[in-house]
Amino acid sequence: MAHPPQIKVPATYMRGGTSKGVFFNLTDLPEAAQAPGKARDALLLRVIGSPDPYGKQIDGMGGATSSTSKTVILSKSTQTDHDVDYLFGQVSIDKPFVDWSGNCGNLTAAVGAFAISSGLVDANRIPDNGIATVRIWQANIKKTIIANVPMTDGEVQETGDFVLDGVTFPAAEVQVEFLDPADGEGAMFPTGSLVDDLEVPGVGTLKATMINAGIPTIFINAEDIGYQGTELQEVINGDEKALAMFEVIRAHGALRMGLISSLEEAATRQHTPKVAFVAEPKSYPSSSGKEVSEDDIDLLARALSMGKLHHAMMGTAAVAIGTAAAIPGTLVNLVAGGGERNSVRFGHPSGTLKVGAEAVLKDGQWSVTKAIMSRSARILMQGKVFIPALEEW
Repeated sequence: MAHPPQIKVPATYMRGGTSKGVFFNLTDLPEAAQAPGKARDALLLRVIGSPDPYGKQIDGMGGATSSTSKTVILSKSTQTDHDVDYLFGQVSIDKPFVDWSGNCGNLTAAVGAFAISSGLVDANRIPDNGIATVRIWQANIKKTIIANVPMTDGEVQETGDFVLDGVTFPAAEVQVEFLDPADGEGAMFPTGSLVDDLEVPGVGTLKATMINAGIPTIFINAEDIGYQGTELQEVINGDEKALAMFEVIRAHGALRMGLISSLEEAATRQHTPKVAFVAEPKSYPSSSGKEVSEDDIDLLARALSMGKLHHAMMGTAAVAIGTAAAIPGTLVNLVAGGGERNSVRFGHPSGTLKVGAEAVLKDGQWSVTKAIMSRSARILMQGKVFIPALEEW
C-alpha cells in the first residue's frame, strides 16, 4: 500500500535561555497551519513527536521535558511600533494538545536573533555593530518585550563569555525587558490580596501569593509542604505522590485566580498557572555539583512546569519571582528579607539567577513597569523539518 511522502517545512532549532524549541516563520508553514486551529496544532504535535505514551518523543524534535517540548511561530508585527509578533506553543509530551495560554520567557531570548536573521526586522533598525533593539509583541499574553541583541559586522553575535546557570557553555548576553509584565488584562493579584489562605483538599490550608506577572504563578512556602527549598529534580520528579499534590495545588490555585471555571479544566491548561515554592537562603549543591552559597542569594525558589520540577527556572516564572520580590508583603518578598527592593538573586536547581523589577504603588494598587533579566541564545540547527502528511491538510 502506497503512502504519501513526508512534507518539508523550513524551521530553525534554537536554544533560548534554559529551553530549546523549534522556530518557524509563519509564512513558511503549510497554508492550513498559518491560522490557529486543528491543522496548526496537528503539525506542531507531529514536529515535536507528541503525543507519546512512552514519554520520550523519539519520533520528533522534542526532548521529553517541558523545557524541550516547545514551538515558536514568528511573523512581521501587526502592531504599531513593534518589529515581530511572537506566538508560543507549549506542546504536551503525552497528550494530544498544544497549550497556547502563556509565554516562554527563556525562548524569548532567541526571538530577537531569529527575527533579525529571518529578515523580520527592518534593516534600518539593525546596527552593524552594537546592540539591536528588537520590539516584540508577545501574542499569547498581548504584551511588549524588548530584546537587546548584540551585533558584530552585521550579524547576530551568538558566541561570548556570558554564563547562565543551567546552560553548559557560555554565549553572548541578551538582555530581555518585559514591559508591564502583569499577565493578561486582569489585576496583578487576581484575588485582591498579596497573601491568601488557599484551601487544598488532602493537603491543607496553605499561605499562597497568587500573581499574574510574566506568567500566572502560585507561590507557597516550602516548609508548609515539607520541603527545604534546596531540592533538585529527582527528589520531586521521582515522587508520584508529590507530583499529584502539586497538581492539586495548581488546580485549586487556578480556580481561585479565575483562570478556570471548574477544577476539571486544569487538565487541559497545563502550561499555566505555574506552582513554585520558596524559602529563605540556604547553601546547597546545584545539579552540576557547583556549590551555591546562601551568602550569594536572597532566597530559594523551585518551580514546576507541565507537571514536573523545572531543571532551572522558567524565564516567565523568574519574572514572577522578581515582581513578587519587589512588592513588600508577598511570600517571595518575605523570604527574601522583606522591604523594598528592585532586584533579587534566587537559587534554583541549576544555580542562581538575578532578575530586576520596578514596582509602583498607586491608588492602593501595585503595578510593575518593567522586569529585566539576562539570557543567552543561539541557533543549533537550521533547515527543514520533515513530517508525514497529515489528514488535516
